[in-house]
Amino acid sequence: MTSTLRKHLAMALAVTTLLAAEAAGAVAQSAGPSTVERLRRDTAAIQALGVSGVQARVIGPDGRQSVATSGTADLATGRPVSSDGYFRMASTSKTLVATVVLQLEAEGRLSLDDTVDHWLPGVVRGNGNDGGRITLRQLLQHTSGIHDDLPGYTTPEEYYQQRHDVYGPEQLVARAMAHAPDFPPGEGWEYSNTGYVLLGMIIQKVTGQPAHRAIEDRVLRPLGLDRTRWAGTSPTLPRPHAEAYQLFGPGSVVDVTDQIPVDHENLSWVTTTRDENGLLRALLAGRLLPARQLAEMKRTVPVSAEVQQLWPGGRYGLGLSERPLSCGGTYWSHEGGDGGYITLNGVTDDGRRSAVVSMSEARGDTLEHILGQENAASALIDHALCASP
Repeated sequence: MTSTLRKHLAMALAVTTLLAAEAAGAVAQSAGPSTVERLRRDTAAIQALGVSGVQARVIGPDGRQSVATSGTADLATGRPVSSDGYFRMASTSKTLVATVVLQLEAEGRLSLDDTVDHWLPGVVRGNGNDGGRITLRQLLQHTSGIHDDLPGYTTPEEYYQQRHDVYGPEQLVARAMAHAPDFPPGEGWEYSNTGYVLLGMIIQKVTGQPAHRAIEDRVLRPLGLDRTRWAGTSPTLPRPHAEAYQLFGPGSVVDVTDQIPVDHENLSWVTTTRDENGLLRALLAGRLLPARQLAEMKRTVPVSAEVQQLWPGGRYGLGLSERPLSCGGTYWSHEGGDGGYITLNGVTDDGRRSAVVSMSEARGDTLEHILGQENAASALIDHALCASP
């Protein structure tokens, strides 16, 4: 596996264990037997790969919910997975950041064609980086060319050494500026967490408040999503939650729940499957953005060849990815993964049917394991969104 793909998957994937299948059987509760039985089978299929804990929630056009869980929330105790347990939102929060930027654009407070230098003069400089050539749209769409160099761990030793390290946004941007761009602005696609670090800084410059506060005021509070919370530099999660595990290699499974996300300003959100469904449904139903801004968010470009392995036929808009459905058409999503919590989600174009699956382990040690878990979780989303009304 290339280092670039591994970096992308550090944001979206982490690990597994083969002990889980013995821990607990799949349980389910819900609305319609056909939907919930399929959901039960799909969560069990993910657990059978070696993922210890899985929770999934599907909401249909009539608002009825189907919920299924499989496995255990704690390998040491065998505690069952909660159907509404907290997990780290990770990169799904990029959708929150993008929504606030587009709201500000709708209010005339910024333009997607503004350059980074317009708001953060001199911050993107050195080694061929030029903030005067990079627009906000390119940051949102991962077409800026800014190289990603967020700190991370690849061994248990590095995890224990680095899990409580705290970085400011300026430090994270400085790490990226030590590298030449991956390509000239607008001439390629490469996932860049650093681009969203810069967007968080720009939100603060425009609004006078930290990005997380703007997200709370503009998105979460109006929607009543009170179980989506910014954890800041806290290394813990509210209860209930499943413990998160990471597979570093054969026989090396580590509980990595206790850690501070590297980009704590933008990635320290915790949420639930209920809230994440609510966010995606409201966004695609037009409750958060005017029609013009939502249309801008949905203007997509192809993702890189490496990420196509994870998202076959996938495209990326402004903080949203677009993926094909087996039953025809496409759906919108933004998966996330950090510290062992891996989440895939999806919502139909009209916002009427949605699904979220959160896993408390990820098989991140080999490309084969990564693709196996990604494909199983993607199949759950596809089945849920293609189900009959």
